[in-house]
Amino acid sequence: MNEQTPTPELWSTIDALSEWLHTNRPVEGREGVLLRILKLSEEVGEVSQAVIGATGQNPRKGVTHTWEDVQAELCDVVITALMALRTLTPQAREVFEGHLERVAQRSLGAVSPSLATSRLPENRQAGGGETSQPPTGALGG
Repeated sequence: MNEQTPTPELWSTIDALSEWLHTNRPVEGREGVLLRILKLSEEVGEVSQAVIGATGQNPRKGVTHTWEDVQAELCDVVITALMALRTLTPQAREVFEGHLERVAQRSLGAVSPSLATSRLPENRQAGGGETSQPPTGALGG
């Protein structure tokens, strides 16, 4: 696997999901494309709801979510964004990888994403079942 790009399984799964969604779409044409893109707003709202639930910010409800729920909702955002991109272009992989490279160059200089990834701290998981605080290392800490 090339460390610079997402795994081939990611893109073959996105293609398969795209085909399934295309076959089972309730709304076609331009409106269907726009609704697919608007789905991102719904998913981002679910991330917000999970963060509020994980931190117990709603005193009426208390703690209703975990940081693992937040992670799952963030994954849904990523999948939905990739599906929207795939809806706009069959070359979603190439478009995404080109954009990722430009962002990496802009943010990290002339460093390739594979080198940039090696500079990032390891992703640490939350321990002890704590639900009111973000996992150690999250949010820049």
